[in-house]
Amino acid sequence: MKSNHTHAAQTPEDLLNELRTLVADAEKMMGESINDHCTDAAATLRERFDAAQERISDLYESARGKVVGGAKRTDKTIRSHPYQSIIVATGVGLLVGILLSRRSK
Repeated sequence: MKSNHTHAAQTPEDLLNELRTLVADAEKMMGESINDHCTDAAATLRERFDAAQERISDLYESARGKVVGGAKRTDKTIRSHPYQSIIVATGVGLLVGILLSRRSK
């Protein structure tokens, strides 16, 4: 379920900090005695959790879209220039091999 709140794009660190705050609030609520206020606090915590879960899901979908788009562009480039791609891959492999052999000596 999408919330009606509009949030600016957040970094993963911001989301982790928000989740840490959420956990701290939940632990605080568990430590207190149960009363009518706990019901309101539980509802508030649930709303915050749902909002954080939605933002993490959006971040995942955005990253997934970028990765898929990059893979499609790479595939298209390799298919349109197969011989050049083989030469580049061979050159990169050769350089990596030389660097690794120097390192092991």
